Amino acid sequence: MNDSSISSLLGAAAARTVPVVRTVREERLGDPTPCSGYDVRGLLEHLFDVMVNFEGLARKEPSAFEKEPERLKGDPEWRDRFAGQADRLVAAWAEPGAEEGTTGAMDQPARLVGTIMLLDLTVHGWDLARASGQRFTPDPAGVEVLSGVIDRLAPFARDAGLFGEPKPAAADASRFEVLLAATGRDPGWQPAG
Repeated sequence: MNDSSISSLLGAAAARTVPVVRTVREERLGDPTPCSGYDVRGLLEHLFDVMVNFEGLARKEPSAFEKEPERLKGDPEWRDRFAGQADRLVAAWAEPGAEEGTTGAMDQPARLVGTIMLLDLTVHGWDLARASGQRFTPDPAGVEVLSGVIDRLAPFARDAGLFGEPKPAAADASRFEVLLAATGRDPGWQPAG
């Protein structure tokens, strides 16, 4: 596996997002996030559901995204379950053939599908960090890859209601801040209060 494989990129993104998830306090689960329409609990549930489905997509299995997933509800060990699912996701994308051919209901190239998972893991990691008052530094290699595909992904994601309208990025914005703005996020978002 080389440094540009989807598995390597997902592993680096998970190494930044999982520690954020592990330190989310229970009392913050109802707090708003920069991801419109999600509180912290809802975003954790969504990201867990996405990881489960994209693990299957790596194996060319059909996806079954849930409208209102409750994969972590009522589980006192939800942080460990989240971390374990991230490990299974990375392992699935490391399997031979995961990046080859097409996968998913839209019959897209497998590497592009893996890149969409990279986008979710990276951007939602930032969302969760911001919402829970933590710092987040994305993997530079992941940001590089995502910056190269965001213009291709953003129009489809906006049409599907997954991204908001792009926000303006400051003239001195980092590549990651430009990426966040392209997804409809305010790179300067802070929790109220």
